[in-house]
Amino acid sequence: MNILITGGTGFVGSKLTKSLNEKDHHVYILTRFPKKHINNEKTSFISYDYQVENLPAIHGVINLAGDSLFGYWSKKKKDAIITSRIETTQKLIDMIKKMDKKPDVFITGSAIGYYGTSEDLMFTENTTEPGDDFLAKVAVDWEKTAQKAEEMGIRTIYARFGVILGQEGALPYMKLPIKMFAGGKIGNGEQWVSWVHIEDAVKLIQFCLFNTHISGAVNITAPYPKQNKDFTKVLAKVLKRPYWFTTPSPLIRTVVGEMSHLITKGQFVLPQQAKNNNYQFSYPYLEEALRETERE
Repeated sequence: MNILITGGTGFVGSKLTKSLNEKDHHVYILTRFPKKHINNEKTSFISYDYQVENLPAIHGVINLAGDSLFGYWSKKKKDAIITSRIETTQKLIDMIKKMDKKPDVFITGSAIGYYGTSEDLMFTENTTEPGDDFLAKVAVDWEKTAQKAEEMGIRTIYARFGVILGQEGALPYMKLPIKMFAGGKIGNGEQWVSWVHIEDAVKLIQFCLFNTHISGAVNITAPYPKQNKDFTKVLAKVLKRPYWFTTPSPLIRTVVGEMSHLITKGQFVLPQQAKNNNYQFSYPYLEEALRETERE
């Protein structure tokens, strides 16, 4: 298969590209700076203004691009978070419109932030009412733009990612206070962390890519979320560090501003689509997932 990817050099995209290449699929990575990369027999780097007619038939499109959520959420940062996702998705839609043969599937990144936050509600893909905070708005607008592929008759999947565990992403930030012997729960510790190991994130994307009966929202999360107090305790155990401090939520807000929402709030999200379609998780349990990240 020929797969067109945005965000192909990022945390998830680079591992996805490697996995697809190993299965003998050719990956075309859209990037602003194609000359910074070297093509090989299974990977080609192309610019966003690449002439579509020069591409072979594209069987699947995977959209993972977007400005990092990490950093102080100034107005400029928040604008970058949302516009990077919407503009990239729209560029992909415009490319697809120019293709004589449309791809079979369009997978767009999204986030479990779609659901908003709660300490007592459970969310699955059957939850249709989005939250009303900034991250929910980002996810809703992102998916709404991607829906234009669905309107073209293309099987469309909205991959709602949870907290991805690996050597990049959120986990290094979560490890830092524990490694500095200042680990413990954040706030009351009751907020849910719906996590997924990077290997399962990559496998689930491909599961959606190749299983033609799957469409719509798909939660990219493990089946057993943890509350922050338990997540942090397991992480401290894996890192062989003490678990004894509580970090007050107001302190987090002072340091990182509105981005504290990512740390002090959460949601209990279940991967119902994955379960219904008999996906077998490599790392369903937190401790083994964290131990594997330490071996990477």
